[in-house]
Amino acid sequence: MNRYARQILLPEVGESGQDRLGDATVAIVGAGGLGCPALQYLAGSGIGTIRLVDGDTVAEHNLHRQPLYGSTTVGLPKVEAAAAAIQNLNPDVRLDPVYEALTPANIDTVLDDADVVLDCADSFAATYTLSDACFERRLPYITASALALGGYAGGFCGGGPSVRALFPDLPDSLASCDTAGVLGPVVGLLGALQAQMTLAVLLDLSPSPLGQMVNVDAGGLRFSSFRFDNAPEPDAGNYPFIAASQVAPTDLVIELRPESEAPEPALPQAVRVGMDDIQPTGFRPEPGRRTVLCCRTGLRAWRAARALDGYADTSIALLAAPDVANQVTP
Repeated sequence: MNRYARQILLPEVGESGQDRLGDATVAIVGAGGLGCPALQYLAGSGIGTIRLVDGDTVAEHNLHRQPLYGSTTVGLPKVEAAAAAIQNLNPDVRLDPVYEALTPANIDTVLDDADVVLDCADSFAATYTLSDACFERRLPYITASALALGGYAGGFCGGGPSVRALFPDLPDSLASCDTAGVLGPVVGLLGALQAQMTLAVLLDLSPSPLGQMVNVDAGGLRFSSFRFDNAPEPDAGNYPFIAASQVAPTDLVIELRPESEAPEPALPQAVRVGMDDIQPTGFRPEPGRRTVLCCRTGLRAWRAARALDGYADTSIALLAAPDVANQVTP
């Protein structure tokens, strides 16, 4: 009890709350800038089991915002390096490392027995894939995103609205830390906030973080928040993401990236169709056949789906091209 004495003193925790944390299973998808602080604080708090899902390796250019790792771990799988660090931090915690990128094909394994799911992948496709799965299972889902000097963290599902309810429309762009940059403390703030929201769910604190969005402007040192408990679920445009292994032989697979961007299509059977051709006078799939739209992140696929849905008689699924290469990362 010496390890947890300071938080057991809190009336919101106590010994019964600490027992609840020790019995909990938390799934964290992504072991990068958001996942590192979330993992450290949740492990420090005494979460019984943490399933850490990531198919990437430690890279030197990420160390400024992933201080759980160091120079000696560069090149190692993040889940392996994280497991060693957490064993040293708190050997009471059982860390279940999953050295795979999240895909719709392995999501059942990722969510198995989880009490709360943290989305630390900061990926358009992962966010909607996890939100859809957690909404269906009524699993509490805590997601965050960071870019440049700001970002947000929000609590979804678990009986509350999904990400699609709050963000039914597409983002204007998919700028990332790789293209726009980010300061380390920004993702540290948001990852720690995800950990706090997770503990609030497990300890049943009020008000619940589910149905709440927190915005962080680190440049202006400002925080703001709002609740969205009654946001309605959209009744259209819920195009599911699928994995490459879930593409059926009868599916029509469309590669939206030009050859200059993707010399090899997402799948061998894919047909290249330009975004400008997704219109009534252009590309038209045969009625009744499922169309799988492919691009790198899923953003173009979603835009193409919106356009196609307006005139074609077809069911639509989306495929983010990295899922093809990262079903299991070597």
